[in-house]
Amino acid sequence: MIKVANRLQTVEEYYFSKKLREVNLLKANGKPIINLGIGSPDLDPPQKVIDAMTLSLKHETAHKYQSYQGLPELREAMANFYKTHFGVALSPKTEVLPLMGSKEGIMHISMAFLNEGDEVLIPNPGYPTYAAVTKLVGGNPVLYDLNEEHNWMPDLKKLEQLDLSKVKMMWVNYPHMPTGATASNKIFEAIIAFAKRYHILVVNDNPYSFILNEYPRSILKYKNAKDVCLELNSLSKTFNMSGWRVGMVLGKSEYIDAILKVKSNMDSGMFYGVQKGAIEALNCSQMWHLSLNSVYETRRELIWKLADALNCTYDKNASGLFVWAKLPTFVQAEEFIDVILKENSIFIAPGTIFGSNGEGYIRFSLCSQTENIEEAISRVL
Repeated sequence: MIKVANRLQTVEEYYFSKKLREVNLLKANGKPIINLGIGSPDLDPPQKVIDAMTLSLKHETAHKYQSYQGLPELREAMANFYKTHFGVALSPKTEVLPLMGSKEGIMHISMAFLNEGDEVLIPNPGYPTYAAVTKLVGGNPVLYDLNEEHNWMPDLKKLEQLDLSKVKMMWVNYPHMPTGATASNKIFEAIIAFAKRYHILVVNDNPYSFILNEYPRSILKYKNAKDVCLELNSLSKTFNMSGWRVGMVLGKSEYIDAILKVKSNMDSGMFYGVQKGAIEALNCSQMWHLSLNSVYETRRELIWKLADALNCTYDKNASGLFVWAKLPTFVQAEEFIDVILKENSIFIAPGTIFGSNGEGYIRFSLCSQTENIEEAISRVL
């Protein structure tokens, strides 16, 4: 057996990759599993997106290698989207880089900016990939606490008491996954000021802005943000295109150029039809967002009822694609979801997969039809 690279000793297989094998085995054995754990949209993209991709297949360049920077009209659409919805002016030529999903952007950014031994501030709870990728590229994760008492916002004064001399990057994610907390103008301004004081590159991962969120915000809108900030975004949740793998990284041209050096050595461009569909999605009217959120509002009401039936509490002001719910005192998250999976055939994500501060919480996904959620409620009542 050839020994694997040492870097693989620092990470484990992604939780959902492992857990879904268990869930699928139960389904194969006849268990009527209701999956409320995964944030994979079950609704269709806009019809004009599908039509654009279908029509594109006959284009003379459709099946050839594409530009590493994406079609000019795709970058233009991304820049216009940011101008329209966030009030952020970006150069489509130099400050926008399309990605095959924002998840790959986490790797590209980390490879572009981190040297071995560099430290990275990572939210706890937060998206597990931030820490995993940091370890894979030889960086050292430094977890910073988020908790309910502080509305899931970073305590920057507490962070300033640490030795930050080796910190190169900081991951933030608002609207926050898994809690649904949204950052105020004041918080974003404070994060930018903190980053400037300590020469830290802040990356805001922002795929949930338009899901049940009244005030979409980009960190790039604030004064001096481009000096120390990048932003990742995605079409996965906003337009039900998770399987298409379309994302973007936005920011200062020098930073984008550095990321392109990595990206251009790792892929050969995004499929032409996917890009044409993405352009149509980005040009959707406000009516699309309203209609999508109408569906999620109905589902969220039902998820709240399910959480009530499980004796959980939750914040009705939270946004995003999930409901983050607090378990009764002394109940352990992973033990709880395993019992619910075994006894009620319902899969819910335990908060602990997002970090130690997720203990005592569970996360429900809104990516399931209303009849499935209603069935889940009936099973636990």
